[in-house]
Amino acid sequence: MPQTRILHGTRLSGHTHRVMLFLHLLGLPYEFADSPADVRRAPAFRALNPLGQIPVLEDGGVVLADSNAILVYLAKRYAAGTAWLPEDPVGAARVQRWLSQAAGEIMFGPASARVSARFYDTGVPPALSQALAARVLGLMEGELAARDWLAAALPTIADVACYSYVAHAPEGGIALDPYPRVLAWIRRVQALPGFVAMPAE
Repeated sequence: MPQTRILHGTRLSGHTHRVMLFLHLLGLPYEFADSPADVRRAPAFRALNPLGQIPVLEDGGVVLADSNAILVYLAKRYAAGTAWLPEDPVGAARVQRWLSQAAGEIMFGPASARVSARFYDTGVPPALSQALAARVLGLMEGELAARDWLAAALPTIADVACYSYVAHAPEGGIALDPYPRVLAWIRRVQALPGFVAMPAE
């Protein structure tokens, strides 16, 4: 009997949504384990991730934390040889660049602004979040002038990693209207077979 695949996270977390979205795009079944703050403080969760952070993916005997690391794992294990994670050096580097943006400017820009507006003070000054958001959105707008997807001619895990917080940037007071190519890219991601949305509320 196959072992159950379990995704630990919360439905309003963009980090969780990255993994959830990719599981759906790959057609991989899973169980969702809601893991709010009190659950993440419990010893059982800390045994999965000592840092107490979400998401965590259990896949058979494999336990992985960090959303971008999980995307790489899923692409390598279940979509090897596909466009989701290019094998050539340039393609792989382009994807890695956007994974770094997702963990950097997107995390401390659009993601931080959204969290501060909706949930709690992240400690990141609003002016810094706005500046980082403008920088990364401007970068995306320029890159998307050359192709439909961030890192390649076809969608990759770079698009999955960047989508959730960019698409929900207006929840943090960051307007996307000045970035028409980014808005068109958001619509392309949403049109992918298997797409699942992160709740707005």
